[in-house]
Amino acid sequence: MKPITLTTDRLLLRPFRSDDAEAVHTACQDAGIQRWTEIPSPYTRSDAELFVGTLAPGGWESDTAYNFALVARGTGQLVGALGVSRRVLPGLSEIGFWLVREHRGRGYGTEAVLGAARWAFGSLSVDRLEWRAEVGNTASRALAERAGFRMEGGQRSALFNKGVRRDTWVAALLPSDLGLPSTAPYVPSPAPS
Repeated sequence: MKPITLTTDRLLLRPFRSDDAEAVHTACQDAGIQRWTEIPSPYTRSDAELFVGTLAPGGWESDTAYNFALVARGTGQLVGALGVSRRVLPGLSEIGFWLVREHRGRGYGTEAVLGAARWAFGSLSVDRLEWRAEVGNTASRALAERAGFRMEGGQRSALFNKGVRRDTWVAALLPSDLGLPSTAPYVPSPAPS
């Protein structure tokens, strides 16, 4: 897929560029980002260059992962990163994100997740967008819930991060949660009696 740029009220969600390497490297020195994401730790300048120059563009080229730099409109400042990855089953994708420390708590993450979700539902024919995070990552969970994701439970040993298997929380957002149509009919199970 050819990389695209999405626009929200305050953000541009655009493909990463080589000149983003320094900002990505600086942001990823944050202990929280290193702890809760699957990025290398320690995170070097070479890691940032590999991500913005090879891995992120490669996902677009292979039509498997769509990584966006979250950039503040007006200032051009990097406020975070967001990725949508296709999964094995048709219509299923996963979303992940991190925010630069100084830009947390301002609603940028929720705004970006909703913008990317609408795009995924409309342009990628996604019928289920999943969010997963290690149990204990309460900030990521709160952001997902603010964006409308419904918690569905947990998965034991579902995340392999820095040589350790960990349990995850799982939530999902459906097109109907945002008032959008699905590509296939959805018949929910009746509530247990």
